[in-house]
Amino acid sequence: MPNLYWMNEEAKVLGKIAVQSKPPDARVLASGQGWKVCDVICAAGPSDPAFEEQHSQLSLAVVMNGTFQYRTSTGCELMTPGSILLGNTGECFSCGHEHGVGDRCVSFHYSDGFTEQAGFDPRRQLFRIPRIPALRAMSPQVARIAGTLTREPDQATFQEVAFEIFDKAMKLQHGSLVRRRSTDTASLGRVTRVLRAMEASPEAPHTLAELAAETRLSPWHFLRCFEEMTGTTPKQFLLRTRLRKAALALKQDSTKILDIGFDCGFGDVSNFNHAFRREFGINPHSYRST
Repeated sequence: MPNLYWMNEEAKVLGKIAVQSKPPDARVLASGQGWKVCDVICAAGPSDPAFEEQHSQLSLAVVMNGTFQYRTSTGCELMTPGSILLGNTGECFSCGHEHGVGDRCVSFHYSDGFTEQAGFDPRRQLFRIPRIPALRAMSPQVARIAGTLTREPDQATFQEVAFEIFDKAMKLQHGSLVRRRSTDTASLGRVTRVLRAMEASPEAPHTLAELAAETRLSPWHFLRCFEEMTGTTPKQFLLRTRLRKAALALKQDSTKILDIGFDCGFGDVSNFNHAFRREFGINPHSYRST
């Protein structure tokens, strides 16, 4: 996400640009011929105005932490950890934090020359949707990105990920083109607060009944709202949050795999091994060794 700014909706109607109070911190991690990767950390919150910005290049941004509302010509979506923001060259967009403070994204930017070499016409609107939800197909790349943020930037690794995530995004967007109906603002705020609580403590049970009670919605209404806003169920979101935490722990330290599984909320090592293999294609021991 290049240089995130926020536009206040009222100011947008009036055609006035507000003063940016909390600009995000953007750091270039790696770059090459036709591509660039940036680490973008934003500290904006509900009291800060939303600003409008424009994608100077074709852009993908992987949400690592936090939540925010992304608005662009292709739609409006709630961005959650593990989801992929999609931006077309020259497209205006705004991001707001109406229901929580801050987020962290790793953004990938591609020149017209790069997209043309990849077999796509850079003059066309390549992305027809604003977001790819947190899907299993992207889990290996998201976990790999999280691992790279804990050490010095690796040019070769980021180049591989930049190419892989571009290719997958172009394919996955076609399976996500069906639009969901809009959800009311009150439900958006309630579900967003629950999302942030799940992200903060993924090891907790977070049952459907408990989550629904926190939002003061019926379990049925909560489940429907959650799926409409995130593109996944609460159970799937919690599982992927736990698995990303486990994948990062496996790479960062030498803690026993059994203990990592328990610390991340899995009741037994067999369940942990099975879930990890389904998500990443290999078991935790092999993942640690790669």
